[in-house]
Parts: sequence; structure tokens; C-alpha cells
Amino acid sequence: MKITKEARRTSRQLFRACIAEGKLDESRVRTVVSSVAKSKPRSYIGILDAFARLVANEVDRQRAAVESATALTPATQSELQASLSKKYGRPLTLEFNVKPELLGGIRVKVGSDVWDGSVKARLKALSDSLSA
Repeated sequence: MKITKEARRTSRQLFRACIAEGKLDESRVRTVVSSVAKSKPRSYIGILDAFARLVANEVDRQRAAVESATALTPATQSELQASLSKKYGRPLTLEFNVKPELLGGIRVKVGSDVWDGSVKARLKALSDSLSA
């Protein structure tokens, strides 16, 4: 479904109204969605679709997925939390997962940013460079 410029503009305005103290306010998001769904303005489905994408992107920006070959110690986890929060200038929620297929190292994903310091990635890069 193609979204009109007006619907996109309206969704951005609604999204900005949901930001409080630099963070997305869940209660405001719920209020906006119910208000738009109730009043059903012109192109309201396009507005809600674009709004949902903006909210999902913001939620992804506030969350970091950390994958490691083995479980990280609590000290390493808190050090990584502090380091990433400092780098991004805002508090992040970290989600830790163990992925033995990484062989070693860690992979961190924050929004669309990915840092892959795993042994698996290094071996793949080495393999690619030797085959080229």
C-alpha cells in the first residue's frame, strides 16, 4: 500500500508528540493509536502503518542484541552495557544470547548497526580473501 505524503507527515508529527524527555512514551503511543483508530481520519491506515514503522525503529534503537559464543560474566555484561550506553549517548536495554556457532568473540546489534567480532566472521573474511 502506498502512503501519501500527508499521511507520512501526520505520522511523523504524531511520533514526535510521543517523545517525552528524549524517550518514547508508551502511554502516549497507545493514546495516539486509539485516538486515530477512533476518529478514522482520511488515510488513517497509512498513518498508522507509517507510525508503527517509526515506533518499531525507535524501539530497535533503544535495544542492543549481544550474541557470544559462551555466556558472558556479569562484570563483562555491565561493562558492555556502560560502554554501549556511553557510545550512543542514551541508556540501552541489552539482550544477551549464547550462540556457540560463533566459535568465539561477540556480535552486537543496535538498531541497524552491527559489530561482528566473532571468530566465525573473521574466518569467513579470511576465506573470502583467499578465494578472491
